[in-house]
Amino acid sequence: MTRIWLAGLLRRNPARLLAAVLGVGIAVALLACLGSFLTRSQATMTDRAVRTVAVDWQVQVTPGANTAEVARLIAASPGVRASATVGFADTSGLSLRTGSSTQNTGPGVVLGLPSGYRSVFPAEIRTLVGADSGVLLAQQTAANLHAAPGDTISIGRAGLPPAQVVVAGIVDLPQANSLFQTVGAPTGAQPTAPPDNVVLLPDTRWHQLFDPMSAGRPDLSSTQIHAQRSHALAPSPGAAYAAVSAAARNLEARSAGTAVVGDNLGAALDAARGDAAYAQVLFLFLGVPGAVLAALLTATITSAGASRRRAEQALLRARGASAGQLLGLAGVEAAVIGVTGSALGLLAATLVDYVATGSTGPGATALVWYLGAAVAGIVVAAVTVLLPARRDLRDHTIAAGRTQIEHPRYPVWARLGLDALILICAGLVFIATTGTGYQLVLAPEGVPSISVSYWAFAGPALLWIGAALATWRVADLLLGPGRGVIARVVRPVTGRLSGIIANGLSRQRRPLVRAIVLLALAVAFAASTATFNATYRQQAEADAQLTNGADVTVTPAPGVAVAPDTAATLAKVPGVKAVEPIQHRFAYIGADLQDLYGVRPATITRATALQDSYFPGATAAALMGTLGAKPDSILVSAETVKDFQLQLGDPVTLRITDTATHQPRPVTFHYVGVVNEFPTAPKDSFFVANASYVAAQTGSGAPGAFLVDTGGTDSAAIAARIQSMVGTSATVTDIATVRNTVGSSLTSVDLAGLTRIELSFALVLAVGAGGLVLALGLSERRRTYAIATALGAKSTHLRAMIFSETGVITVVGISAGAVTGSVLSVMLVKVLTGVFDPPPDTIAVPWLYLGSVTALTVGALAVVSTVAVVAAHRPAIPVIRDL
Repeated sequence: MTRIWLAGLLRRNPARLLAAVLGVGIAVALLACLGSFLTRSQATMTDRAVRTVAVDWQVQVTPGANTAEVARLIAASPGVRASATVGFADTSGLSLRTGSSTQNTGPGVVLGLPSGYRSVFPAEIRTLVGADSGVLLAQQTAANLHAAPGDTISIGRAGLPPAQVVVAGIVDLPQANSLFQTVGAPTGAQPTAPPDNVVLLPDTRWHQLFDPMSAGRPDLSSTQIHAQRSHALAPSPGAAYAAVSAAARNLEARSAGTAVVGDNLGAALDAARGDAAYAQVLFLFLGVPGAVLAALLTATITSAGASRRRAEQALLRARGASAGQLLGLAGVEAAVIGVTGSALGLLAATLVDYVATGSTGPGATALVWYLGAAVAGIVVAAVTVLLPARRDLRDHTIAAGRTQIEHPRYPVWARLGLDALILICAGLVFIATTGTGYQLVLAPEGVPSISVSYWAFAGPALLWIGAALATWRVADLLLGPGRGVIARVVRPVTGRLSGIIANGLSRQRRPLVRAIVLLALAVAFAASTATFNATYRQQAEADAQLTNGADVTVTPAPGVAVAPDTAATLAKVPGVKAVEPIQHRFAYIGADLQDLYGVRPATITRATALQDSYFPGATAAALMGTLGAKPDSILVSAETVKDFQLQLGDPVTLRITDTATHQPRPVTFHYVGVVNEFPTAPKDSFFVANASYVAAQTGSGAPGAFLVDTGGTDSAAIAARIQSMVGTSATVTDIATVRNTVGSSLTSVDLAGLTRIELSFALVLAVGAGGLVLALGLSERRRTYAIATALGAKSTHLRAMIFSETGVITVVGISAGAVTGSVLSVMLVKVLTGVFDPPPDTIAVPWLYLGSVTALTVGALAVVSTVAVVAAHRPAIPVIRDL
C-alpha cells in the first residue's frame, strides 16, 4: 500500500512534492550556511586576537625572588613554547654630544634583551635604520637626541657615572603600551603611557651597566620573563579566553607569590569574546527568520493541496483504511520530503559556502551545524505534513472530506485583535531595549561569563508575528468585504468580468491571503537583511576611517621638525585629492593628562568624514561652526564632562606645554559640546579645539598628523609613494591596511561571505514565495479554469482571471513587505547598535539589490501566470475528467 501511495504521489503530484522538498532544502541550506559562517567567524576572531599580541605573557618577577627558579617554572608550564628573561632599568636621562652642542633627554627606560629575543617575539621590535642587534634606540628617543647609527650616547645611572654606548640601529616598538605596562595593576586601572626614551641593550651589556646600580637602588630595576604560548586554542574566543586565563592563574598559584602574570593574550581574547557573542546575536537576528520563513513556505506548499488530500483520505477511509494507516502514509510522505530536502539542502549549503567563502567543506565544529540543520529539515517536513494530516483525520468526517467548497471561518485571534496587541508589545519592547544604558551583550572585563540579553529578540520577533497577522487581516478584508474595491481596480483590464473575477477571488481568498502573507514576509526579510548588511558595511568603512583618520595618514616622528610646506608637498603626490593638517598635543585637566587635537573647523571635512553620532546632542556641522566662530571653544569627552561636572559655557583651564619655555602653561577654553569619537583620537577621554587658538596660546602650530584624501581609491599605492618620499621621519598608514586590522571590533570580521549567503537566500525566498506558491495555487485551480472554458470562456477571459489574481498577490504582498521591511530595518539597526562602531547617523538602503529583488519577484510571478494561461488552453473535458 505504501509503495502504491508513493507511486501515486510521484505520478499525480510531482510538482507539489518537488516544491515541498525545495522548501525544506532552503531552510536546511540557510541554517547550515549560517552555522558554518558563525563557527568560522569565531575562529577568525580568535586568530586575529592572537595575532595582535606580540608577547603572550609578561611575567613580573617579584623583588627578592629567584629569577632562575621562576624562569624554570614558566618554561615547564603547560602550553608555554618559549620564554626569555628581560631586564628593565630606569635611567635618569640620555645625552648625545655632536660638535659643539649637546642634546639631553629626560628620564627613560633601558631594556636588557637576550640573544634570540627578536626571533621568538618578532612583532615586538621593528628595525627602521641600522642593525637588528646591539644597542638600539626607539624612534622617538633617536628623534629627541638627533641620534643616528654610529653615534655614542651617554646613559645616566643613579649613583654611578654615565655609561657610554655606541648606537647600532633605530627601531620602532609597535607594542610599546603593553611592553611597558604595569604588570599586576588592578583591572580597569588607568593605563600608563609608555616612556618617551627607550634604549635596548644586549642582556650581557645590560647586566654590566645596571647590576651595580641595582645593588644600591633595587627599586630602579626589575625583571620580567616574556613567554610565548602555544596558539592551538579553541576556535571560540570565549573558550580560548577561559583556558588562557586559567593557565595564567595556575602559574601564579604555583609560583607562591614570586611571579605576577601580565596576560596580554588573555586580554586580547577577552575583547574578542564580546564580539563573538555579537556574532551569535547576528545569527539569531538575521538567520533564524529566514529559516522560519522557509519552513512557512514549505507549510504553504503542502497546504496548497489540502482539499485534494482530504478528498483522497476520505476515499481511503470509505474503503476501510484506518486512521493509523493514513497517518503512516502521511509519515512516509513527510520522510521522503524531509530526507530528500535535507540532503539537497546540505549539498546546496556546501556549494554556497564554497562560492561565498571559498570553504571546501564544513569543519568539525561546522559539521554539528550541518547535522542540526538536517534534523531541523526533517522536523519541518514532519510538522508541515503530519500535523495537517492528523488534524484533518480528527476534524473532518468522510463526507466533509469530499466537500470541495468550505465556508472560511474567521480565526479567533482576528476577532480578539491580537495582531494590534502584538504590534503594540513589539513597540514597547523596542523602546525598552534601545533605551539609555541598555546593553545587548555584557562582557565584564576579566569575568569568564558573558551575558546576552535575549529579551531584545522579543521586539523583532513580535514585529514579525504582528506584521504577518496584520497583513493577513488587511488582505482578507480586501478580498472579502472589500472585493468591490478589487472589482473597480481590475475593471480597466477585465471589463465586464471584473465583478465575477472579484467574487471568484473572494471565494478563493484564504489560499490567496496565505500567498500574500508569505510574499510580504519574504520581501520584508530581504529588505531588512539587505539594509542591515549595507549599514554594517557603511559603518565598517566609517570605523576604519575613524581609526586611521583618513584614506592615508602621515604622522611625523615625535621631535622631528615639520617643514611649513609639508602639506603642499604631500598634495603634489599623484593620487592625492586633499591634505589636512591636524594638531596633536597633550593637556592636563586637573591631574588628568589627555590628548588635545587642534583642527581647522572650516576645512577638516576636506580629508575626513565627521558623523553626527560623534557629537551627542548636536551635529558635526554645528559644532565645527562654533569652533570656527568662537576660537576659544573646546569639545570635551562625555567622561570628562561627567568627572568634572561641566556645564555648557563653563570655562575649562588646561595646562599645555609652551613651545618657548617647554613648561606647562594654563590656557582657558569654553566648553561648547561633547565629542565621543574623532579621527585618530583614542577611545577614551580627549579634547578637540581650534588649531589657530592652540597655536597662538602655545607658540607653535606644528601638526601632529596629516590627513590625506585619496578619493577612496589606491590608498595603499599612494601611501607607499608618500612613505618613500618621507622616509623614516614619519609613519604612513592607509585605510586598506587598517580596515583589516581595526582593533578587535566585530567590524574587523569580514561579513562579505555572510552578506552573500543571506542576500542570496533572501532573493530565493522572495522569488519562491511569489512564484512557487502562485504556481501551486493556479495548479490547484486547473479544474475551475477548465469548467470556465467548457462554459465558453475565451483566452482573454482566462488571461484576465489569472493575471488579476497575480496582480492582487503582487501589489498587496510587495507593498506590505516593503512597509514591514522598513520598520524592521530600523528596529534591527537600533537594537543591534552595539555591533556598529561608530553608531550610524543614517541607515544605508541598498536600492539596487532591493530593486533587483522586486524585479525578479514580479518577473517570476509574470512567468508563472503566463505558463498558467498557456496550460489553461488545454481541452476542458480531459482536464475535468483527469481532476
